[in-house]
Amino acid sequence: MQREFKTLKLETPKPGLLVVTLDRPDVRNALNTQMGLDLRDLFVPLKFTPGELRCIIVTGAGDKAFCAGGDLKERNGMSDEDWRLQHAIFEEGYYAVGQCPVPVIAAVNGAAFAGGCELALMCDFIYAAAGARFALTEVSLGIMPGAGGTQNLPRAVGLRRAKELILTAMPFTAEQALEWGMVNEICAPAELMARAVAAADRICENAPISVRQAKKSMDHGMQVDLNTGLAFEVQSYERMITTEDRREGMRAFNEKRKPRFAGR
Repeated sequence: MQREFKTLKLETPKPGLLVVTLDRPDVRNALNTQMGLDLRDLFVPLKFTPGELRCIIVTGAGDKAFCAGGDLKERNGMSDEDWRLQHAIFEEGYYAVGQCPVPVIAAVNGAAFAGGCELALMCDFIYAAAGARFALTEVSLGIMPGAGGTQNLPRAVGLRRAKELILTAMPFTAEQALEWGMVNEICAPAELMARAVAAADRICENAPISVRQAKKSMDHGMQVDLNTGLAFEVQSYERMITTEDRREGMRAFNEKRKPRFAGR
C-alpha cells in the first residue's frame, strides 16, 4: 500500500487500523485534482488487496472542516473537457471508498459540504462532532451531486428528505443528520476521534473475513429483492465455514478466552 501522498496524511495507530486525514486545512480540506488522485491511488488498490487492514477512519485536518467540497478556485476557468477529466478522477476515488472491502468510518470534524458530504456518505457510517454541518450545495452552482450524493443520501434519510436537501441546497446540522438517520452519533469535538477509534478497535478485534463478508452481504443485499439478498447472505456465510478463524472463534468461546483471529 502506498504510504506517501501530497494531500492525505496516513497513520497506523495500531495494527489493522488506518487513519486517513484529508490534509489541506488552509482551504478547509477542499477537494482538488491532487486530492482526487490521492484518494484514487490509496483506495482503488484496497478494493482487491486490502492486506492486513481491518478498518479505516477518514477525517479532516484542523477543527473547521471535514471537507468543504470541490476546490472552486482550481475549477475556475476549467474547460469542459478538463472538468470531465477531473470529475472522472473524483468518481474513481469515491467509488473505491464506497466499495472498499474493509469498513470505512467517517469522523466528520467540521463542515462537510458538497463533495465533502458525499465522501462522508460513501463511508459505512458516520460520527460527527457537535457543531458539524452538512450540505449538498451543487444545484446552487449550476451542477448537481455527482459523487454518489443523489444515491447515498436518499438511502440514508429517505427520498423525500433527500429531495428537499438536494433541491434546496439547504445546509443542515449534525443534530438533524442524526435525527434523520444519516449520522450514527454526535460527539464533543475533543472526543470525536476517540469515539471513532473505539468503534474501529471493536471492528479490528472481530474476525476480518467475517467482517468483510457481512459488509458485502449488506451492501449487495440492499440493492436487490429480499429473497435474492437472503441467497447472497447464505453464500457469504458459507465462506466462513472452512476458515481457521471460525475454528478459533469456537475454541476461544469454549475455552473462555479472547479469540486471536488471523484472517485465514
